[in-house]
Amino acid sequence: MTVPGPSSPVHDSLVAELGRAIVDGEHPPGSRMLTVELAQERGVSRSAAREAVRVLESFGLVWVRRKSGVEVRPRADWNVYAPEVIAWRLAGPGRDEQLRELSQLRSVIEPLAARLAAGTATSEQRVELVSLVVAMGQEDHAADDDRYLEADIRFHRLLLESSGNGMLAALGGMVEAVLRGRTAHHLMPHVADPNAVQWHRDVAFAVAGGETDAAATAMRNIVTEADEAMQRAAG
Repeated sequence: MTVPGPSSPVHDSLVAELGRAIVDGEHPPGSRMLTVELAQERGVSRSAAREAVRVLESFGLVWVRRKSGVEVRPRADWNVYAPEVIAWRLAGPGRDEQLRELSQLRSVIEPLAARLAAGTATSEQRVELVSLVVAMGQEDHAADDDRYLEADIRFHRLLLESSGNGMLAALGGMVEAVLRGRTAHHLMPHVADPNAVQWHRDVAFAVAGGETDAAATAMRNIVTEADEAMQRAAG
């Protein structure tokens, strides 16, 4: 996402604070705020408050109304695919609902992407997928380790890119937000499930070999196991 205007720590902090408050329901749809009041309450400049509001507007969270300030929009208007919105929901009381929705979405798009990738991926993409699962399988890489996480993120984003479908590839940020969020909120086991690592290998080698059905099946196993692991960790 392209953030309107210059970004700064104060700006980013204000965007996150207001965004979380909206998705958590502290500011329900229809509630209104004045930019000048936001600036005063949080001790920031009016320009910083205006820029933060513009970012929230780009996410579909608010409208800017002439003479009546900032109005929170209905949830149906939110850009629920924005990584920032996903992260805010994962950090708040709506986490369980967000996890369920994300798991349902992943169960549809990622097996399809794997199937398509097996037929359309370039030679370079096939080689990189295999190299990534080799890295993920290193014995010194725990499931909540940064190296494992970065390899896992690249694997899933590359798979979407390799599908040859631009709309699927555009969902890479959403999938990355899920993977980062579940690690940040301690919803990943410290030790990776051996089955999950093997299924990633199965996907990579199925794509490399052009085996469409096998790629889709292995990816379906991955997203199912990921959902079950998060549910266990969440209690």
